[in-house]
Amino acid sequence: MRPLTCRWLTTWSIAAVIVQMVGVSVFMLGFFPVKPTLSGVSGPESFHPPDHVIHNLTTPPPHLKSLYQELSEIPPSFDRLILMVIDGLPAEFVLGKDGQPPSKALMDAMPYTQSLLKNGMAIGYHAKAAPPTVTMPRLKAMVSGAIGGFLDVAFNFNTQSLLDDNLLGQFFSIGWKMVMLGDETWLKLFPGLFTRHDGVSSFYVKDTVQVDQNVSRHLGYELNRDDWDLLILHYLGLDHVGHIGGRNSVLMAPKLMEMDEVLKMIHLNNIVPQHDVKRETLLVVVSDHGMTDNGNHGGSSFEETDSLALFIGPTKYASDYASATQNTAYQVDIAPTLALLFGVPIPKNNVGVLITEIFTSLTDDQQLRALELNSWQLFRLLEAQLPGLFCRSFDSDGFSDDQRSGICKCGGAIDEMFCCLYINAKLLHSSWKFKTVPRFMDKDDHSSPIAAYHDFLKAASEWLSHRATDKPVYLLAYGVAAMISSCVILFTMIFFLCKEVDLIEKKLLSDKNRTQGWHLHEIFALGVTLFVVISMGSSSMVEEEQYIWHFLTSTMYLLLFRNIIQSFPAETVQSSVSIIKGQNKKGYFQMCSLFVLLVSGRILRGWHQGGVNWTNLPDISKRLEQAGSDHIKLIHFGTGLLLVSLSLFGISLLKSKRNFILVVQLAFSIPGLLVLQHIMKYQDSTSTASSEATVLVQSIYVILGIMTVGILTALPWLMPVWISENCSSWTVYFPMSVTIDNQNKYLLVGLRDCVYLIGWAYLYFWCLLQMLLQQPINSMPILLLLVQILASMLSCSIGGTHHKQWVEVAAIYYLGMAGHFGLGNSNTLATIDVAGAFIGLSSHSTLLSGILMFIITYASPMLALLSMVIYISLKDPSSFVFPQNADYWHILKMMIGCPCLVPLCLNSVLLTAYTIVLLLMRNHLFVWSVFSPKYLYVCATTVCVYVGVLIVAVTGFYTCLVFGIRRKRQVDPFSNELD
Repeated sequence: MRPLTCRWLTTWSIAAVIVQMVGVSVFMLGFFPVKPTLSGVSGPESFHPPDHVIHNLTTPPPHLKSLYQELSEIPPSFDRLILMVIDGLPAEFVLGKDGQPPSKALMDAMPYTQSLLKNGMAIGYHAKAAPPTVTMPRLKAMVSGAIGGFLDVAFNFNTQSLLDDNLLGQFFSIGWKMVMLGDETWLKLFPGLFTRHDGVSSFYVKDTVQVDQNVSRHLGYELNRDDWDLLILHYLGLDHVGHIGGRNSVLMAPKLMEMDEVLKMIHLNNIVPQHDVKRETLLVVVSDHGMTDNGNHGGSSFEETDSLALFIGPTKYASDYASATQNTAYQVDIAPTLALLFGVPIPKNNVGVLITEIFTSLTDDQQLRALELNSWQLFRLLEAQLPGLFCRSFDSDGFSDDQRSGICKCGGAIDEMFCCLYINAKLLHSSWKFKTVPRFMDKDDHSSPIAAYHDFLKAASEWLSHRATDKPVYLLAYGVAAMISSCVILFTMIFFLCKEVDLIEKKLLSDKNRTQGWHLHEIFALGVTLFVVISMGSSSMVEEEQYIWHFLTSTMYLLLFRNIIQSFPAETVQSSVSIIKGQNKKGYFQMCSLFVLLVSGRILRGWHQGGVNWTNLPDISKRLEQAGSDHIKLIHFGTGLLLVSLSLFGISLLKSKRNFILVVQLAFSIPGLLVLQHIMKYQDSTSTASSEATVLVQSIYVILGIMTVGILTALPWLMPVWISENCSSWTVYFPMSVTIDNQNKYLLVGLRDCVYLIGWAYLYFWCLLQMLLQQPINSMPILLLLVQILASMLSCSIGGTHHKQWVEVAAIYYLGMAGHFGLGNSNTLATIDVAGAFIGLSSHSTLLSGILMFIITYASPMLALLSMVIYISLKDPSSFVFPQNADYWHILKMMIGCPCLVPLCLNSVLLTAYTIVLLLMRNHLFVWSVFSPKYLYVCATTVCVYVGVLIVAVTGFYTCLVFGIRRKRQVDPFSNELD
C-alpha cells in the first residue's frame, strides 16, 4: 500500500475540521434557534376578547393612557414605580428557606427590610428564575414575561436592544419619564428610553464598592424630584462580592447592610409620606438570580434560580411574617403583575401569571377582570403556538357534577384541554358577573371563577414555558451527517498514519521493546472514549462526569504500569542486584514516573469535590480555605517558586551550548519573578484591583506574549546545533542500527533541541498565566497537572517498554480532560470563574474578558495539547527519516501526524456522540438544565482542541521549515555551529 503523503494528510484533515465546524454550526442553529415570538406590541386589542377584531390607531400618549384606563376597567393602583435590582441576591437571604427564617446574621444585616416583612408592609416571593441564570436573559424575563432562548447566555456578554414587547416600551408609549442608574445592560436593552441615566459595567467583578456608590450618589437627588415615573436602580456590588468570595464572604454582610440602608432611604422618602400626596409609589425589590456557595451562577440549581421579588407599598400586604415570606412565584410573573397594576397592556409574549396577593385592595369585579385580561393574553399566545386551537367551536354542555365542587376536569388532546379550561373559566366568570349563578355557588362567593381562571392560567403558563421550540429536522440531520462524515475522514487518516508508523517501528525496534498485537491497555484506550460516550446518555453521569474521567485516567495508567512490570524477566523482578548493575534501569525509571503520575492524580482528585450533587463534601481546597488566606497565599507562592525551578531544571537538561542555556534560563526567570512579585503583593481574594496591580499584570501579559512569539519565530534560526565527531555520542539521538545521512542528522538534532525548548516555553508560560488568572487555591493543581504530563512523557521517551504512539498521545489527552475537572470545573455554567476574567483589565472589554475566561476554564486541556510539542522532541527521531530517502514532507508528517490527529479524532467522537445524545434527549426534562449546558462545554472543548492542534502544527511546520533551510545552507554538517 502506498503511504499517505503529507500534503494529502493535511488537506483531508483540514477538510474534516471545516466539515465538522459547519456541522456544529448547522446543528446549533437548528437546536438552539431564536425563540419565535409574536410580532408587534400589545395595544387596545388586549383589553378585548381574543375573537374581537380591533384596528390599532395611532394615539398620542396622554390619550392612550386614558384609553387604557377606560378599557381595562381597573384603576391604576400606583402612579410611580421604583424598581430596585440587587444583582445576585438569593431570596433565602431575605425570606429564609423551607419555611425557616434567614439566619440571625442575615437578619441582622437587613434589619429594616425584616421589620417591613414582620409588619406586613412588604410581601416577598421566591421568584424562580429559568436557566440560564445570567443577568441579561433574566432582565428580559422580568420586563417582557417571556423566557428567552438558551443561547442568551452567550448574548449576555454582548447585549443587543430588546425588540420584543415589554413593560418599558408600554410605559414609554403612555408618556412615562424613566431614569436608570446602575448596570449598563439596561441601556443596551432599551436605548433612547431613559430621560437620565448613569450606567456602569456589570462585568468588572473585582469592583465591589465604586460600582454601587455610582448608583447611590444620585439617589437623594432623584428621590426628591417629581419628573420621573419609573426609577430603575441596579446594584451590582453584591453579585461581585459573591464572585470574589462566595456566599460566606466577609464582604457579604456589609454589602447587605448597604442595600438595607438604600431600601430604608427609599421607603422613608417616597413610600411612607404618600398619604398626603397625590402620587403613590410602589417599590419593587428584585434580584435577577441567586448564587451558589462559591458565588457563581448560570445553572439551574435551587441556589441559582432562587431570585427575590419583594413588593413594598403604602398598605399592608400580609397579616404575619410567615404569610409575607413563604410565597413562591415565577420570575416571569412580575411582568403581568406590574402591567395590570399600572394600567398598561400585558406584553404580547408574556407567559407569566399575575400575582394575586398584590391585588387584594381591588374589588372582586376588578380582581376577576385582571385574571380575565391575563387569560386573554395567554390564550392569544396559545392560538399562535397551536394553530388547531378553535375554542369557539368547542362544545361545552354546562357544568358537570365535578364542577359543583369547584374542580374542572378537562382532558383529551392539548388543544381540547386548554379550550375546556378557558371556556369553564369564561362561563363561571359570566355567571358570577350577571348573577345567574348555579345553585352550588353563592352570589357573594367569587372563589370558583378565580379558581377556574387559575387552573387555565397555570396550565397555559407551564405549557408555554416548558414547550420545546420547534426544531427544523433537516438542519439537525445535516449537522449530524456532517459531523459523522468528519469523524470518518479523521479516523481514515489516523488509521493509515498509524499503520505506516507501525510498519516503520517493526523495522526499527526489536521485538523485545515493542508490543505485539493488541494489548489490554490499547483496548482500554479505545474503551475510555466508548465508556464516556455511553455515560453521556445519563443526566446524573453528565452532572458528575469528573468521577468518570478520574477513574478512567487512573485505570489507563495503572494498565501501563502493569504492562511495564510484565515486560521484566521473572529473575529480574525477583533480584534487586540487577538494578544496581544497571539492568532494566529504564524500565524501573518508567515505573517511578508512572508512580509519581498516579500519586499526583490522586491528590488532584481530592482537591475539589466538583459536579453538582456532592460539592458539599469536604475536600482539600475547603480545608485550606478554612485554614485561612495566609496559608493559601503561602501555598500559592511556593507553587510558583517550584514551577520556576522546575522549568529552569528542564531547560538545563538540554544538550546545547552552556552560555546559550544560561541566557535562556535568565530570560525565563524574568516573567516567573514578576508573577511571584504579584502573588506576594497583590494576590488577595478580598481586595479590589489596584492600578499598580493592573499595570504589573498587563506587563506580564506583554512579556509572556512577546517571549512566546519571539521564541517561536527566532529560536529555530538562532538555535546552535552541536554534533560531536564522535559517532558514539549520536546514539543519544539515533540507534546504531539506523543509517542516516549527515544532513538529516543535522536536521533532526536541531529539530529535537529547538522543539524541546519551544515546548518548555509553551508549558512554562501557560502555567505562569494560570498562576495569575486562576483562583489562588488552584495553584497547586496547576503544578500537579504539569507534573503528571511531564511524568507521562518521560515514561514514553526513556526507552524500556515501547507503546504505540497513538496510545501515548491519547493517554496525555485523557490527563488533560481529567485535569479539567480537577480544577473545579463541571458541566454547569455556574463553575465558570468570571472574576479571573478581569484580572489585568483596566476597563471592560467583552473580547478580552471572554478570551481570559476561556483560558481559565480550559487550562488543563490546553496544557495537555501544548505538551505535544515537547512530546515530539522526546520521541525517537529515527522513524522520522526512515526510509533513508525521506524528504522534508515525510519528516513533518511523522513528527506531528499523531500528536495532531489523535486529539482531533477523540474530540470528534465525543462531539458527534454527544450531538446525537442531545438530539435523542430533546424532550427530556433536563434538556435545558443538564444536557444543553454540557453541549456548550463540548463545543468549547472542540474550539480548545482546534487551537491547541493548530499551535502544535504551526510550531512543527515552521521549525521544520527553518531547519530545512539551514540544512541546505550548511556546508559542513560536522562543524560546530555557534550561532
